[in-house]
Amino acid sequence: MNIKQIQESRELSGIEAWGASYFGIDDAGYVVCHPTGEDYKSIRLSELVEEAGKQDIRTPLILRFPQIIQAQLERMHKAFTEAIWEYNYGGRHFGVFPFKVNQRREFIDAVVSRGYKMDWGLEVGSKTEFIAALSYPMSEDSLLVCNGFKDGEFIEIAFIASNLGRNVILVVEGPDELELVIKYMKENKVSFAKCPEIGIRARLYSKGSGKWERSSGETSKFGLTTIELIQALKILEKANLQSKLTMLHFHIGSQVTAIKRFKNALKEAARVYTKVIKMGFSPKHLNIGGGVGVDYDGSKTSAQSSANYTMQEFANDAVYVIGEVCNSENVEHPNIITESGRVIAAYHSVVVADIREVQGEEGTQFTAESYQLDDETKCIKA
Repeated sequence: MNIKQIQESRELSGIEAWGASYFGIDDAGYVVCHPTGEDYKSIRLSELVEEAGKQDIRTPLILRFPQIIQAQLERMHKAFTEAIWEYNYGGRHFGVFPFKVNQRREFIDAVVSRGYKMDWGLEVGSKTEFIAALSYPMSEDSLLVCNGFKDGEFIEIAFIASNLGRNVILVVEGPDELELVIKYMKENKVSFAKCPEIGIRARLYSKGSGKWERSSGETSKFGLTTIELIQALKILEKANLQSKLTMLHFHIGSQVTAIKRFKNALKEAARVYTKVIKMGFSPKHLNIGGGVGVDYDGSKTSAQSSANYTMQEFANDAVYVIGEVCNSENVEHPNIITESGRVIAAYHSVVVADIREVQGEEGTQFTAESYQLDDETKCIKA
């Protein structure tokens, strides 16, 4: 390929826009991966396919790059670290990866091992995910956030995990779950000290944007309404568990495409946080959920397959908005917890398949290697 053809390929594919510096086309015309996001470190995908062929691994196949997982973890951690420094924010950032986004063992292994130094934790939403998460040696300060439906067994696992030294935060999705926690403590004569930390998920009026917009807002089935939140706080107070409330949580949906929607939700959540503080409680974490968008098409717009903000812009807005609201209410800055999954996982794998046919102005053209004659049946097979 000549230089003009290579440039046309780059423009036609848009790879420089959606590749997020991890994928591109080199000067020889080959598609390459930059696993660390650095231009001088690259490998041609064709070389990987050839090497797989030597091991009798045929296409279609999936190429996975754990280095990209690490790079995305570092990008988010760095974005929040810089924002916290720039705005003189008093809290710190904790990242937790939602187990449900990618449950493959090799993926979770990479998240935990490569995120260890950044105190990256895990978020679970079922008993099976919870038990699996407990098998990983996470750092001393990393968090294990428990969302989703909780029955008696789930709550029992949370108490066991907490007594094993894990930083478990049991997120209450309704007053009934809080009653189950208190019931377990009474029936098993569990002391206050052995109760895991508790979080409350609030249902905000603010809505997300994009495909999952309907899963947020006042009609959402997730989280506690204002009345239910006050009821839950009264239950905690009556059970003398006020100090166990360490986190408020919200989530406005996956693949949020517009940063303005995020900012509205952040402002509302921060105000709820400050009001809970002034009611005599002392949560130290504000969990802003996940939803950071992936720019799949490279357009950097609020279209469903894109996002009109960068990771740094998201971190800046989160830190600034929460800090401003807390400053106005004279409340100490909380730690910020993120549950981003899509933006951590999206870039790390590539599906490679053979070209079976090419369609153009002259009609369909079959590739020579796509079909062959079967000697036994005397018919053409793929």
